[in-house]
Amino acid sequence: MVEIPKEYKDGFKYFLGTKIDLSKKPLIPRIETEFWVKQAIEEISKKQSHCLDLFSGSGCVGVAVLKNTDSYCDFGELNEDFLEQIEINTNLSAINSLRYSILKTNIFSGISKKYDYILANPPYIAESRIKDVGLDVLAFEPKMALFSGVDGMSVIRIFLNDAKKYLNKKGVIYMEFDPQQKFEIDGLLKNNKYSNWDFSCDQFGLIRFVRIVL
Repeated sequence: MVEIPKEYKDGFKYFLGTKIDLSKKPLIPRIETEFWVKQAIEEISKKQSHCLDLFSGSGCVGVAVLKNTDSYCDFGELNEDFLEQIEINTNLSAINSLRYSILKTNIFSGISKKYDYILANPPYIAESRIKDVGLDVLAFEPKMALFSGVDGMSVIRIFLNDAKKYLNKKGVIYMEFDPQQKFEIDGLLKNNKYSNWDFSCDQFGLIRFVRIVL
C-alpha cells in the first residue's frame, strides 16, 4: 500500500523558512527548487522589481520572493484549487495584498503585462519516464504539475517561445527543468534569440535550472 506523503499528512511544508500550507494538495515544494529560488531572491533583492511566479501551484516561490524582498510578485496558475491555495499561503504569511495579484492563466493566456523576472517551475517529467517516478508521487501529487508530453518538453517549448513578450528590457527568467533536457533547451534559447543564458546545477550536482536574459 502506498502511503500518503508526510507533507500532505502534516498539511504544510517549510520553503526557505516560510510555512507553506498544502491543504489543497498542490505539488509538494522540493529542496531542488529552494536551491535556485534562493539564488533568484539574492538577485531580486538588489532592487525593487516586478516578478511573476508562473506554474505557481502552492505559491511557495512567489511567497518566498515577497517575504524576502521589497518587490512585487504576481502568481500565475491554472488550477482553481491551487488559486485558492495561493491565497491561503499569502494570507498565512501576512503578505500585503497590494504587492501581488493571483492570476488564472494557462501558461501566458491570462497574463497582460511585462515583468522584470519570471520564475518558472513548469511540468517537465517525460511521460516516457513514468516508471522512474515514485509511487507516492504518482498516487497523490497533481499529474498536471508533473508531466508534459512524451519527452516532458511540451509546456517548456510554449513557455520559451512566448516568454519574451512578457519580459521588460533585460528581463530575466529562472526556469527549472529535467537535467536530460539541457541540450534541447539550449537549442530553443538559440532559436528564440535570447541574449544570454547560464545553466546551473542543483545541490546534488545535477543540471537543474537556467538563468536566461532577454
